[in-house]
Amino acid sequence: MTERFSAREAIALAGDDFRELPVPMREFKPDGPLSWQGYDDSRRRALTRTGEDESVVCGTAVIGSTRAVLIAFEFGFLGGSLGERTGDRVEAAYTHARAHRLPVVSLVATGGSRMQEGMLALTQLQRVARQSALAREAGLPQIAVLRDPTTGGGWATLGAGADVTLALPGAQVGFAGSRVRPSDADPAAYTAEAQMAAGAVDAVVREEELRETLALWLTLLTAPAAEAEAEGEVEVEVEVEVEVEVESEAASGGEVEPVPPPAALGAPGLPATGWDAVRHARSPERPRAAAYLDAYFSRRAAIGGDRCGGSDDGMLCGFGSGPAGRTVAYAAQCGTATRPAGYRTAARLIRLAGRLGFPVLTLVDTPGAANDAQAERQGAGSAIADLFAAVATARTPVTTLVIGEGGSGGALALAAPGNTWATPDSYFSVIAPELAAAILKRPASEVRDTADQLRIRPQDLVELGVIRGIVEHAGR
Repeated sequence: MTERFSAREAIALAGDDFRELPVPMREFKPDGPLSWQGYDDSRRRALTRTGEDESVVCGTAVIGSTRAVLIAFEFGFLGGSLGERTGDRVEAAYTHARAHRLPVVSLVATGGSRMQEGMLALTQLQRVARQSALAREAGLPQIAVLRDPTTGGGWATLGAGADVTLALPGAQVGFAGSRVRPSDADPAAYTAEAQMAAGAVDAVVREEELRETLALWLTLLTAPAAEAEAEGEVEVEVEVEVEVEVESEAASGGEVEPVPPPAALGAPGLPATGWDAVRHARSPERPRAAAYLDAYFSRRAAIGGDRCGGSDDGMLCGFGSGPAGRTVAYAAQCGTATRPAGYRTAARLIRLAGRLGFPVLTLVDTPGAANDAQAERQGAGSAIADLFAAVATARTPVTTLVIGEGGSGGALALAAPGNTWATPDSYFSVIAPELAAAILKRPASEVRDTADQLRIRPQDLVELGVIRGIVEHAGR
């Protein structure tokens, strides 16, 4: 079990210069709204034990170089439970955040809603959820840090509802607390690590790394979205002029500019044949997504998981400091067949970038969508459809670079209509040449001719108007 910190210890772990916000005043009847016998005595004992008069401490602090609103739960005060006064303080903290355009960091440690206040306590979850939604509409980043334990409504609102969810190692995390789970439940399923594996937590962060991690996230997510045009745009070869209109609310308003595609890192020469394009894209020596992200971003932070029970290591998503220091969201395929969770994570990333006002870079590299039985059971079709919709309705401009295999709809779902580029060692095809030959009942000896007929080379794609151009090699 992870170490349990008090609210103020957690605040000191996260940031400096903490300034507590004024406490909203509420008339409190003897033994609370339900006249629960002994409730006042329980509160007095909690005050004596913790020094706090409620289960949450709210204020502002400087984390790295960013001032943020902090909502820190005190588990020692009645199990960090939410009551009416807790709701008052959380609402006031969010109101302050909106008024001063500050991000919100929640340091969560709670057992759920307070029984001594009955349904009035449970309805505080609606208040908290509304405040989180208002912050989301205002474009304010929300980060949650899950401490031990994070269960019940606190997990289902501030925890799971945050834009980025971090957790301390070994923290108990789950909707069901330890005393209300089935007797045969596996305790290992209710941990931060298990929730990360299930796609509900972005990262498990050690205590000594928490401040630095929060500082990076806040720097990236609060950077001005509308920057001057990026310096040193990548040179491109455009074989055929293509008139392009990037369909995006932000792009049409001129507030958020699309980012330039990365420079090519692989072999600079264009393929002579369709089969050459396939061989180059499938070469084990070809640079993969991680190399492109490392070259494009000076620093980056990853999100992980689709928030629906899955994750896919073959889809890298997050935010980074890109050209001219601009914050850019990225979603990058790693050359494997993309799982449904990967598509859902990318859709989550694109929508988050839109809410916060950041441009998006996507890197296409997949032989196609995973098509095994498990992928079908996990909703491959709906996951791909959701990503198509996310790209089509993106509120900020999306730039795409095909860096390897572009296999069918599983690759196209990540591609920006009208703003897709390609490297010389890539291809994009309606279907893999081998599969096309099989469907057409052609012998294996005709696969190479089929690749030519499909016109999948980068230069073919430019001529067809499928992509805007071919990016130059980084060394040229």
